[in-house]
Amino acid sequence: MGQSTYSGVPGILRPFKEYIEKWALPSGSEIVFYGVPGTCTPFVELLCFAIRSLPVTCIFVPYTHEEKAHKLALKTDVGFQAIENYAPKNPAVVVIMGGLAMPNMPVTADDVAVVLKKWKGAGTIGVCFMHMFEKAGWLDKVHFDMLIDADISVSVTSE
Repeated sequence: MGQSTYSGVPGILRPFKEYIEKWALPSGSEIVFYGVPGTCTPFVELLCFAIRSLPVTCIFVPYTHEEKAHKLALKTDVGFQAIENYAPKNPAVVVIMGGLAMPNMPVTADDVAVVLKKWKGAGTIGVCFMHMFEKAGWLDKVHFDMLIDADISVSVTSE
């Protein structure tokens, strides 16, 4: 597997979009994001925005609770937002967000492996920050066709 280095938010979004475009998915194909409510959802919304020109259905699943999933849709002058309950039926691509691997989350790598086995044949993408999947030991149990691992650098100035 090749590795490339990018920077900034476009460095997260462009490779994601390119990967999804390579699938040449038919209209209505499901891209299903599994993540932590509130923590992962802003990043999921950004990832959906990056593929807004594609005829796919984006779905957010809180943790691994598919019965609580929501369809995401583009709202004018806002961006992607959850609009209605919508359980995944046949994902073409499954995206696992790194927030799930953070300490004290109610999800394990084994739980995610079960999800990926259920959707066997779907592409798998991991999106995390600060090597979270590696630090949590998930890379030994969960296979990603593509892993986006970004670093966050913060500088705060105040008076």
